[in-house]
Amino acid sequence: MYKNELDKHIQNGSISNNFVLFGESDFLIDMYTEKLTNIEEASSLKFYHDEYDFNSAKAHLSQASLFGGQNILIIKSEKKVPKKDLDVFIDYCEKNPENIFVYAYYGSDHKTYTKAFSKKSTMSIRFFNPNQGEAIFSVSQVARDKHINIDNYTITHLLQIHNGDVALACNEIDKFRVYDRAITIKDIDNLVFGLAQVNIDDFIKKILNKKDFKTELQNILEHGEDEIRIVTAITTYLTQLYMFNIYIRVNGAPNALEILGYPAPKFVVDEKAALSLKFKPHTYYKLHELLLSSELKMKSSSVDKSAILLSTLIRVQKLL
Repeated sequence: MYKNELDKHIQNGSISNNFVLFGESDFLIDMYTEKLTNIEEASSLKFYHDEYDFNSAKAHLSQASLFGGQNILIIKSEKKVPKKDLDVFIDYCEKNPENIFVYAYYGSDHKTYTKAFSKKSTMSIRFFNPNQGEAIFSVSQVARDKHINIDNYTITHLLQIHNGDVALACNEIDKFRVYDRAITIKDIDNLVFGLAQVNIDDFIKKILNKKDFKTELQNILEHGEDEIRIVTAITTYLTQLYMFNIYIRVNGAPNALEILGYPAPKFVVDEKAALSLKFKPHTYYKLHELLLSSELKMKSSSVDKSAILLSTLIRVQKLL
């Protein structure tokens, strides 16, 4: 199942007591591990990566809780835990509904767990990287929990600084507790270290306007930004432009709230609307195809990611 299905089960109180969490988003895996196991007075045992020990884990679920409550077992690992081990833990949960077991798998072999436990009560959930709306919502939830007054447009700026990394953006929220007022973009630029010295949007606009971008690219890479994340940022930006393009073609004028899911300043909407109409739908298709293919190549072992990135950006400009 996927995140939205799990959310419905949580809302309806119909969740299981044993879970396998996996997928592309470490942030969501961590967030839901915490959400599913945050129970007061429960006896919890956690194993991180190489700490896992089958006998200790089995003993924890098989014994009565020391506090008279629930026993919770959490295993977080990039390596696959043997399925026969997982079956033992799941069986203990099926026999005792007071037990809770969460296996948070951070590896890349996602197919292993998609249908591995279909005959059991286990909920296997694959988490994809949040889209922009989901990312904004996640950060806004963290901000509300910490009583930080920040609107969605400012959150978008924070996410852009970290190239859409929700975990990094959420980690920054605590910094804004020094302000007893609404947080502004200027506050973020003053307090957040990321790509504040290099505006990633300006970099992308240079590429799309077929201007020389090599100095900015070198600057971004020297600040420690990863090549894959740069490609992802460009893909996200182009997806936004395509959404503007389609909406304007259908409705005649842009509406940021309906397109992006949040209101944006008029100058931002006007700029994106104008830029979006410069390219035909077929061009958007070709650009996305190129960027996704390049991202896949970069994720292969023993490749020169910088060379692939430069080649990709040159090819992007040739497609425009």
